[in-house]
Amino acid sequence: MKSPSEKVDPFDGVQGTPIRLENKGPLRFNPEPSTRAHAEGQPPIFGQGGRRVDLKNLSLSELNQFLESFGKERYRSVQILRWLYQKGAQSFDEMTNLSKRFRQELSQVSFISTLHPLRVEQAKDGTKKFLLQLEDGNRIESVLIPDKARLTLCLSTQVGCAFGCLFCLTGKTGWRRDLTVSEILNQILAVRKILPDKTSITNIVLMGMGEPLANYENTLKAIALMVCTDAFKFSSRRITLSTVGLLPELERLSKEKISFRLAISLNASEEETRSYLMPINRRYPLNKILAFCKIFPLRRKTRITFEYVMVEGMNDSSQDAKKLIKILRGIPSKINLIPLNEAPGIPLKRPSEEKVKRFQEILMEGGLTAIVRTSKGGEISAACGQLQAKELLQ
Repeated sequence: MKSPSEKVDPFDGVQGTPIRLENKGPLRFNPEPSTRAHAEGQPPIFGQGGRRVDLKNLSLSELNQFLESFGKERYRSVQILRWLYQKGAQSFDEMTNLSKRFRQELSQVSFISTLHPLRVEQAKDGTKKFLLQLEDGNRIESVLIPDKARLTLCLSTQVGCAFGCLFCLTGKTGWRRDLTVSEILNQILAVRKILPDKTSITNIVLMGMGEPLANYENTLKAIALMVCTDAFKFSSRRITLSTVGLLPELERLSKEKISFRLAISLNASEEETRSYLMPINRRYPLNKILAFCKIFPLRRKTRITFEYVMVEGMNDSSQDAKKLIKILRGIPSKINLIPLNEAPGIPLKRPSEEKVKRFQEILMEGGLTAIVRTSKGGEISAACGQLQAKELLQ
């Protein structure tokens, strides 16, 4: 492995343990007090502990069950979904095709959560970063990225991150908790609310703060509502989930009918370098991840995206490019090359444009699809790897 002047790995022996969610069993509408803490990222959603239900935490099937539990018809679920996600209703009074009595009943047992930006920063290239405060005082960041005909929103799935990748600032805050389904979805609604007329978010990437697959249940429930025709109506091909490569969760994902594109943070062509950059590689090594990618069931005409953050003197040589060609053979894939976004606190350097270009040329000559991703929003710390919600550190 080629390493910078510092020989000591600052993350040796720490972090790298994925956050697992317990199996909560069948859904119950239980009015008895609950002992689960909100800090676990899974507040009661079915009226436990005297709390009203946050409707945005419910999938379509859960919303059906919830309404049926107090004698309401299933078709009401579709009406409510459309009000919540297509019209952006923030109160029951806005749901004018529901009777006044029904709205009053809903308000007694449920509520509609919202998020509002505390601060919005805009870069010269049009990128906007949103700082959002959650109900418990924690803060997260989302990023809106314009690019020709696309308008992409980068969402967070956790407060902080447990995995400590060397090139990413988010992990320096540590992991606080998982986001709920509503907190993931409310990022979309908060940003959409301030967009100019006739402007729409076209793409969603789950690449913000946190590891999406470490918050598996909530992330997948949120994606299901993003693609639901009665909710957000996003095309499944316009949603991308990025993961460091948690093998148990990837194996679980392979058994489900996924409705999004998968991206895996690769960032090296051999084990030692990847372990240095990404401590999680010690638990789930590169060779096992790639072996699994070869058998991962992909939809027709889809590929796995491999993200490759390029770091000067560590993973940017011609030899690294040639190794990539070899190890990715047999995997339907494309590579996003991301020259490191330098920032205070990241002890790494960005390679030259010439080196990045030569790296790309070698990959393409070897038959791979390789795209150099232009950094956007760097001046407002909104580029890849820079999300930090600095207030978390105060």
